[in-house]
Amino acid sequence: MRHPLKFFAVGLPKAQPRARARACGRFAQVYNPKTADDWKTIVRNECQNAWDGVQWQGPLKVNILFVLKRPKSHFRAGGQLKPTAPLWHTAKPDRDNLDKSVLDALTNLGVWGDDKQVCDGRIQKRYGPVPGCLIEIAEAVE
Repeated sequence: MRHPLKFFAVGLPKAQPRARARACGRFAQVYNPKTADDWKTIVRNECQNAWDGVQWQGPLKVNILFVLKRPKSHFRAGGQLKPTAPLWHTAKPDRDNLDKSVLDALTNLGVWGDDKQVCDGRIQKRYGPVPGCLIEIAEAVE
């Protein structure tokens, strides 16, 4: 049994955008917007620093905790957090699109052969003081 890989990527999490299409004469050209590329680079760099370079095999469990920046409305005039400020982030971006950007970044790095190996795990979105995401990769067990 392999030890889990755990690391925190500091930065503003970005969702994987949907593919777009545009007309080019009589044909349609499909492309992926580059809005999440900087975020994916951050995730890849942090993983590279923590990872031993040995590709993960078999079914995997990936837990991801996304930490997003609180809006100003969560704070009092003096800078203290309001007691009514929520813990859970319920606004956009959607958690499935955030998950997709992280899994794509790790697939492109070669952490595993394909993200279809990820068959278990928890995805959370919370507010916190340092935006980013905590990622834990482990072998999936019954």
